[in-house]
Amino acid sequence: MILKIVQAGDTALRKKAKQLTRAQLAKPETQQLIDLMIATLRDRPGVGLAAPQVGESLRIIIIEDKTEYHEKVSDEMLIAQSRKPVPLKVIVNPVLTIISPADKSELYFEGCLSVDGYAAVVPRARAVKVTGWDRHGKPLTVTADGWFARILQHEVDHLNGDLYIDTMISRTFMTDKQYSKDWAKASPDKLVKFIAKTALSDKKEQNK
Repeated sequence: MILKIVQAGDTALRKKAKQLTRAQLAKPETQQLIDLMIATLRDRPGVGLAAPQVGESLRIIIIEDKTEYHEKVSDEMLIAQSRKPVPLKVIVNPVLTIISPADKSELYFEGCLSVDGYAAVVPRARAVKVTGWDRHGKPLTVTADGWFARILQHEVDHLNGDLYIDTMISRTFMTDKQYSKDWAKASPDKLVKFIAKTALSDKKEQNK
């Protein structure tokens, strides 16, 4: 069974999700939800899914970034993003701490299964630490940088009622089709120039 992924505008995406107790996590229905979230993520496919995206206001995120997903990205960009395969991770009640300098944010395109069909450049911290539980209630700590850190920030945002469109560079917002045509295999240098040009356009608009 594949779950329906709710889209931007659904109130489920704007609520702060609820913490789970270990007793709640151990319930068969919660474990089934986790299994269905994994199946749904792999069906799309995507690299991350949060419970609010399937209409459940619970602090659960699923992450998996398979090697095969990297084939659509240039080798140069994979290196720039520090993107490496991430095995399946289920994190319950995640608490995220930024561990990279505040002035060292990185700018790359993101998409979202709940803003289906679009992408935009989003600033994110370079490195983070996340503490929480695994699906069985055992404590875990994840330290991540690069693309993995970006995925974690994106998914934890969902638990707090936030979407990437809230912090995106608005002039970079585009359809997936346009992104695939112009940016999927682009070099990091091309992206830097595009963002700089976009920032200049924004500044000109503000000065009018």
